[in-house]
Amino acid sequence: MRAWWTEFAGLVLPVDCAGCGRPRTTLCGGCAELLGSPDGAAVRRVRPDPAPGGLPEVHAAAGYADEVRAVVLAHKERGALGLARPLGAALAGAVLRAGAADPLLLVPVPSARRTVAARGHDATRRIARCAAAELRRSGRRARVAAVLRHRREVADQTRLSGRERLENLADAVVAGKGGRGLLAVAPVVLVDDLMTTGSSLAAAARAVEAAGGRIAGAAVVAGPVETELWPGTHRCS
Repeated sequence: MRAWWTEFAGLVLPVDCAGCGRPRTTLCGGCAELLGSPDGAAVRRVRPDPAPGGLPEVHAAAGYADEVRAVVLAHKERGALGLARPLGAALAGAVLRAGAADPLLLVPVPSARRTVAARGHDATRRIARCAAAELRRSGRRARVAAVLRHRREVADQTRLSGRERLENLADAVVAGKGGRGLLAVAPVVLVDDLMTTGSSLAAAARAVEAAGGRIAGAAVVAGPVETELWPGTHRCS
């Protein structure tokens, strides 16, 4: 109900830009540009420091700061579902840079069941579907295989340190029934909306490999900001 009402309200009520607050637009042109484009022109390789063991090569469409951070959180935490398409387009660009050839198999990092229930939607899976649709529009063969799940309850990662996140996810992520067959179709690109410590992506990578899948890389909408990689922030006038 929450997800339905949020989406309906976004269509009929005045909204401000999720990134900078510019009135009467869900996402202004400047903030959309910060997210990157489906061709992946601005995508950069990112890596946390320290990086957890087993973390694949990760490509991010944008830096996780300021307007980009606001847009990602508006979609994930506040249910601004209309942002899924531009976020998916940005993720599609990062997927292309991850190095996988057709067909593209996008495997979302799983979220805790309690977290999905509280939010009213699975943000990562929604963005992944939009990314796959964007890739198909550009002529690529792409599909989403949401085959990973938590086999036990895990805590919300938001307030955990890097070490605590690794302990929280230790042996928690597995491929569900039927996952092995899907993971054998093509090399996997792990996808998520953002990466901070890399612990979730590393846990997902271990689960894919344990199920017999091969990882081509990982792609996220936003990753750690590094001065030499990311341009200055944008402010709408």
